[in-house]
Amino acid sequence: MITLDNVSKTYAMTGGRKIVLQNATAAFASGYNYGVLGANGAGKSTLIRLLAGSEMPDRGRIRRHARVSFPLGFGGTFHGSLSGRENVAFIARVYGASVRHTTRYVEEFAELGGYFEMPVNTYSSGMRARLAFGACLAVQFETYLIDEVTEIGDERFQQKCAGAFRDRMQSSDIILVTHNSRTIRQYCDRGAVLANGRLELYDDLDDALAHYQQLLKEPVPCASEHS
Repeated sequence: MITLDNVSKTYAMTGGRKIVLQNATAAFASGYNYGVLGANGAGKSTLIRLLAGSEMPDRGRIRRHARVSFPLGFGGTFHGSLSGRENVAFIARVYGASVRHTTRYVEEFAELGGYFEMPVNTYSSGMRARLAFGACLAVQFETYLIDEVTEIGDERFQQKCAGAFRDRMQSSDIILVTHNSRTIRQYCDRGAVLANGRLELYDDLDDALAHYQQLLKEPVPCASEHS
């Protein structure tokens, strides 16, 4: 379970500050897969970083009652001057996983060829995403945090990602952020909507999708506060 207690988060933008969360209190219960819907710019990626602990809230507390992954697809996981192999070995040591098993899994999954031995700052964004996907799945977490990474690459690689998801979902939960309702239905059984600083969780996925569709039809207010 991951809980948010009166959490607020903003970041600077031209003319003021963008509100991502405003006094949000919510609980992502164990045993369910949540799909978090939100329009572009709503702050979905920021939410995932907050849940992971790679970014801190301005106010409030986030508690993690499970072994939570780093954001799947989060490029900030890697040191650019180190090779893919060296980065994966470092991640394995941080999480107490077998370096040999982890690097073998990622090398086979990410399909980077010789680039696995090259510095990550030579990678394209797609290559970095594949490396991050493999590194995240190579370590056993109780909750995986996913930021639209299933939609990278060609159709064959997307199917490979989907298969890896299904394997992990047998024993782990996922929290996936996206604006794609098809992706939500494919992987999730509960929903949430992030809009205008509010995070609302739904036990019924259809209720979350209906709320999101209604928001898309409404004029978008400016969820910001002036400095």
